[in-house]
Amino acid sequence: MTWLFLMGAILSEVAGTLSLRMASQPGGHKAWLLAVSCGYLAAFALLALALYDGLSVGVAYGIWAATGVALTAVASRVLFKEALTKVMGLGIALIAAGVLFIELGATH
Repeated sequence: MTWLFLMGAILSEVAGTLSLRMASQPGGHKAWLLAVSCGYLAAFALLALALYDGLSVGVAYGIWAATGVALTAVASRVLFKEALTKVMGLGIALIAAGVLFIELGATH
């Protein structure tokens, strides 16, 4: 269940951040702010459950933050047509490598 909690926390945070983008657009409906609040609240609650279930803070936060950044960048490209350059793609690849090293380091 630990990894499901963490996955839910990541997806909730990404949903909250993308909702924040919708709320901040000109003419954006303020109802999106409810989605922002719910997304972040769910993200922190699920992250807390992952920690309670035994995941260490360094591993949980590292994976949560890094994966959230990468998913948000890709989703904002798809949903909002924002830039996703080769340099940004390299950054996402480095984030993925960093998450892998954090996980590998935690098991040793």
